[in-house]
Amino acid sequence: MRQIAVLPYRFSGPTQNGPTEILLITSRETKRWVVPKGNPLTGMERHAAAAIEAEEEAGVIGAVCPTSIGSYQYRKRRANGASIMYDVEVFPLAVTRELTEWKEMDERERKWFAFDAAAEAVDEPDLQALIRSFGDTGFRAAALRRGAVSRIGERTGANKMFAWFQRLLPRQGNFFELFESHAATLVLGANALSRLLQGGSGMADHIREVFEREHDADAITREVLQTVRRTFLTPFDRSAITDLIVAMDDAIDEMQKTAGAIDLYDVKEFEPEMCDIAGIIVDAARLTAEAIPLLQNISANGPRLHELTERLVRMEGHADEIHSAGLKRLFKEHGASNTSNFLIGREIYRHLERVTDSFEDVANEIDGLVIDHA
Repeated sequence: MRQIAVLPYRFSGPTQNGPTEILLITSRETKRWVVPKGNPLTGMERHAAAAIEAEEEAGVIGAVCPTSIGSYQYRKRRANGASIMYDVEVFPLAVTRELTEWKEMDERERKWFAFDAAAEAVDEPDLQALIRSFGDTGFRAAALRRGAVSRIGERTGANKMFAWFQRLLPRQGNFFELFESHAATLVLGANALSRLLQGGSGMADHIREVFEREHDADAITREVLQTVRRTFLTPFDRSAITDLIVAMDDAIDEMQKTAGAIDLYDVKEFEPEMCDIAGIIVDAARLTAEAIPLLQNISANGPRLHELTERLVRMEGHADEIHSAGLKRLFKEHGASNTSNFLIGREIYRHLERVTDSFEDVANEIDGLVIDHA
């Protein structure tokens, strides 16, 4: 038996730059913690059906990524006494809105958990592993770079004695801090873009936020390029640093161009394939935000970096398939009867596809660093 589910997540804090959290709900009968799940719906894409389950069971709406993060199995006892094994495919859902009233609000409890706490709360071992692999718990700690002077100081208690020596070392710049800041801006911009493509009220605010995030990213990119020029020692080859930040900046540039086209043509409704690509963009930004801090210690984090970049490349391929299908349907519906609608839709599709292409470029740049330094 096959089912579909979502793993709802959000970035905590008032500015959405805090640790990632997972939303779990209680089951109706046993009251144990589970993820929103259900049976596939006839004639509907599996990820779209999973998003409906999230709205009905957990009262959350957001951008669901069509590329699943894996599956887990559990055994369920039927009313006739049979115990049947279910295989559940899980799709990430970036929550943008929590409803105050929803279909099953009287039957379930919902609660936000940190990654480790969410993994401990569920019973299924496969689901525990899936939640842990989805998050960055442990990887950010492993990414902390510790120089030889720092390690010696910790062992001998001579940190103060070595401080004068550290001041004599050539500057290496704050590249990692800048990369992480840009990655955080990518996440915020992607979330704003996904909210924009959900339509409804507040679209003007979402457009403005995308533009503001792009301006923030431009400032960070300029700082990186200036730091490259004035820094004596760099952690990577100078061209690798500039290529990586430019690839990241291209992604948010295309987000801004998408929002600009929507604003220019006053688009109010969006094709389902556009929303699907937006879901991929949100998850690609999340993966990038996890990968960037790991570059501080590539030798230790090489395997995880490879996992993340492999997923980014796979998601870009999936986005290409969705783009082709959406463009084909758009042409059939509007190509002959409403040329302007077709041209406007094609432009939005083009910018969305270029966002995912840029994330693939980011993955390729990271892979190159892993090959050179791992």
